[in-house]
Amino acid sequence: MTATPSQPYSPLVPRAERRARADRKARAAHRQAFKDTVTLLAALPLVAAFALPAAFAGGGTRRWFGGRAEGQRAEAQAAKDAAAAAFYELDTAQRDLRISIETITAVDDSPAARRAVSDFEALGRRIDEASGHYIEAVDSHDLDRDDLEASVAARARTELTRAKDELTNVKRELDRFGDSLGPLLGKAETQLARLAPAVERARQGLLAASNALDAVRETKLRADDLAARLAALGPELTKLNQGAGKHGVPQTLERAERVAREAEAIRVEAGRLPERAAEIDHRLVSLRTRAEALTTRAGQVEPILSELRRRFSAACWQDLQHVPDQAVENVRQAELKLKEAQSARDAQRWPDATSLLSTVRALLNTTDESVSAARDRLQRLNAVQKDPQQEIDRTRFAIRDAQRLAMTGRSTPDPRHARPLDDSVARLDRAIASLEGRHPDYWHFLTETEAVRQTVAGVVAQIRESRGSATP
Repeated sequence: MTATPSQPYSPLVPRAERRARADRKARAAHRQAFKDTVTLLAALPLVAAFALPAAFAGGGTRRWFGGRAEGQRAEAQAAKDAAAAAFYELDTAQRDLRISIETITAVDDSPAARRAVSDFEALGRRIDEASGHYIEAVDSHDLDRDDLEASVAARARTELTRAKDELTNVKRELDRFGDSLGPLLGKAETQLARLAPAVERARQGLLAASNALDAVRETKLRADDLAARLAALGPELTKLNQGAGKHGVPQTLERAERVAREAEAIRVEAGRLPERAAEIDHRLVSLRTRAEALTTRAGQVEPILSELRRRFSAACWQDLQHVPDQAVENVRQAELKLKEAQSARDAQRWPDATSLLSTVRALLNTTDESVSAARDRLQRLNAVQKDPQQEIDRTRFAIRDAQRLAMTGRSTPDPRHARPLDDSVARLDRAIASLEGRHPDYWHFLTETEAVRQTVAGVVAQIRESRGSATP
């Protein structure tokens, strides 16, 4: 018996059993011969009776030493049988534990697993040593000898008992080691239990994805990109079919889960493909309509700019000068992208069509914002020119509200809050002063008041945050 998995099982135990049976048969034969001799002695004359022991001893039969020798032989044989049983139990335990070690190493490559393998190998060497002592003790004493002396039998019994005790001690060490493998073995068995279901899920997922693609093709949609993704999973399926014995349990589990996820994604996308095609068709129509509407609106920007130039200072409209030309160019680019998107849709290049439609939407959004900015600018300038006081009151109310909040629960405001609020008051006063003169810059006034309100809102948020953090 060794610690390596490939060594065959030792035949020593069967040989010990055969020897034991032969020894018992020999002892029974000698006892019968002794009885026959006693009977014969009673029937023969005295001279013949004295001659028989010599003849009995010299005819190739076992010499009789009396009850003590036979007792020592029996005790030695009993020790031999006990050692053989201990040897068999140790060998069985080692074989069982080797299966556990192989289970762990198939799944786990952690330092703890490698340490378990190393410890098992060390125990294997200890087992080999104890087994060697047992075999040596068995081979050193032939308990079947006819002329076995009592002293030899006693020595055999001592050595065999010592070998049995050593085998038992090693078995005890092996059992303790086996108990310590519980967590590692449980983890390994759990992963092995997950392996077959995970691989089956991956296979079923691939089948479902393939069926979904077939269903899509029946609606005259090609889904070439999805088919390419599914084909790329073919080598992964081959590795799954080759098994964990070749690729390892952790790697096979990870591969099975990855294949199942990708196959499910393909199946879902294939199922949505008819809906996606319909959505793209709808977006093509909608964006074309919007582009046409923006073309009309872009033509209205120039009259708005003319009115701004006529009624307000240059600072109020100079940043809008590019809007008409930029709107026309954006709409032109959007129409070109729409044609490309239609071609991609006709070729069923769904990702390209989706990407192009996103570009069209971004162009039209930018154009819409620019055209709306010119119209909104005129409306706001008209309102402030007619009544600037409304903007002033709105801003002053925001400042006063922040000042009241800053003074709540305090006799003096926190300088971190008071300073920006005081600066905001001064800034508002300067903005109001800018309205005086022949050609006031109403746009500057509006941007300043808006900036003041943003600053005040920041101070309010800071005050509330500091008081909220101070609350227990």
